[in-house]
Amino acid sequence: MNGTACGPGLIEIDWADRRVTIERAWVGAASARPTIVFLHEGLGSVSMWRDFPARVCTAAGCRGLVYSRPGYGRSTPRHAEEHWQSDFMHRQAFEVLPALLSALGLAEERIVLLGHSDGGSIALLHAARFAVEGAVVMAPHLFVEDLSVRSIEAVREAYATTDLRSRLARHHADPDSAFHGWNDIWLAPEFRAWSIAAEIGSITCPLLAIQGVDDEYGTMAQIDAVSARVAQTQRLELERCGHSPHRDQPDQVIAAVRDFVARLR
Repeated sequence: MNGTACGPGLIEIDWADRRVTIERAWVGAASARPTIVFLHEGLGSVSMWRDFPARVCTAAGCRGLVYSRPGYGRSTPRHAEEHWQSDFMHRQAFEVLPALLSALGLAEERIVLLGHSDGGSIALLHAARFAVEGAVVMAPHLFVEDLSVRSIEAVREAYATTDLRSRLARHHADPDSAFHGWNDIWLAPEFRAWSIAAEIGSITCPLLAIQGVDDEYGTMAQIDAVSARVAQTQRLELERCGHSPHRDQPDQVIAAVRDFVARLR
């Protein structure tokens, strides 16, 4: 174990030539089934998942690890002058997540990734390079769509003119770190060319790709691209569902994850 415990729910890891604190929480009970690692969305954190990880782990009979990426929740905030680059999700998938799993003694354990939005993209990238039992991706991004940019521009306006900042402050020690780290890079001109579609072709584990029909941040083309490149992809398209399937249709999502994990045995 290469991490250092530094308080309730916190652990330190080495990343980017410095020591960073990661907020993490365990849910569910240890079992012979894989550990589910939850990867949050672009404005998410441990607390913003609410009770979803616990419900998933109870249904699937698994233990779960929930954590806030650097810049989010109670994890080390982003420096004000630090601007994320177009490879920020790659660095989370290839550097932060492996370091955290090693620090927690999970590097050799059976892992299922469950990611939402940016977290879904991180899950796909990690599964393309590292061995995992399976991955569930909800509303993942494989490339940038005009719809995504318009919605993210609207969120920037809301952050400046509404109570969005104060609402995010309930979940992030530094809401500006969380918001601008994500929003600034997604709206950067150079990010329009970002794509991981070609990279995920090396995934060999089973996938479950979930997309809401009414997703305001991405179209069905996103999971079309997943299933076109990864033959072992199971799809779940949800009616009356936006960008957050686990909030809009939790019962359907939990049942699908439960059945997906059961088949991995």
